[in-house]
Amino acid sequence: MLTTKLFWGFGVFVLGSFSFENPFSADNYIDLNTETAAVSKLQSPGKEIYADFCMQCHGANGKGDTKNFPPLDGSDWLKTKRNQSIAAVKFGQSGEIVVNKIKYNNIMPPMGLTDQEVADVMNYIMTSWSNKQTKVVTEKEVAAIKK
Repeated sequence: MLTTKLFWGFGVFVLGSFSFENPFSADNYIDLNTETAAVSKLQSPGKEIYADFCMQCHGANGKGDTKNFPPLDGSDWLKTKRNQSIAAVKFGQSGEIVVNKIKYNNIMPPMGLTDQEVADVMNYIMTSWSNKQTKVVTEKEVAAIKK
């Protein structure tokens, strides 16, 4: 897990990204997240999953490339096809879809995420950029989506 934290120890502050299990007490760290508490709570777990699995195709800004990879930011497909969106993240996606009146026909492979990870990344996507989700995606909801 790669996280940016502020560590207080030995009389100094150290800012950095740590990708190992922290040998120091978790109480010594301050989360640097500056977003509002409610949105931050939804985005936190999914942000790293998005960076690891989704950003390469859909971009850091969620805009896709308007040719091969559809946008996630402002996507009408995400808003109107909630179950299909969850299924795409859970099982992968192939075949033609229409997003914001543009046809896409590419393959998104299954990523092997757990139901909780799918819920986390969906919540990140649905609360990022211009997306303003009002209904949280739960692990139970993801588990109910079948192939």
